[in-house]
Amino acid sequence: MTAIWDIEAILRECKTVAIVGLSPNPSRPSHRVAVNTQANGYRIVPVNPNAEEVLGERCYPNLAAIPHSVELVDIFRRSEEVPVVVDEAIQVGAEAIWMQLGIVSEASATLAEEAGLDVVMDRCTAIEHRNLVKAGRL
Repeated sequence: MTAIWDIEAILRECKTVAIVGLSPNPSRPSHRVAVNTQANGYRIVPVNPNAEEVLGERCYPNLAAIPHSVELVDIFRRSEEVPVVVDEAIQVGAEAIWMQLGIVSEASATLAEEAGLDVVMDRCTAIEHRNLVKAGRL
């Protein structure tokens, strides 16, 4: 599991965030986190095969379809769906994988780390960002 200083580095350095499972529904956690991510100056790239656009950004069906690089892959999918996302993240050259609250895949984390990616599991990007800002570290 990634240490808190690595979380800080990820949030400081990774400015283009692919949000896998981003819902266009404002009541969904993925949507609320994406709004927060965007409001804090990050470029979001929605990944959802069932949407054309979310939060003013073109939506892509998967990571491989994104025509530019992404640094951080923020995952809002069930734990059993994480391995496919991690495989794609490795293939597209992402720097880090972030599995949101309640999402854990030890095997995928190990695979990502072995490929050189930073990994965070079972934490919320919005909460971690807010805590680091409050602490004066971001």
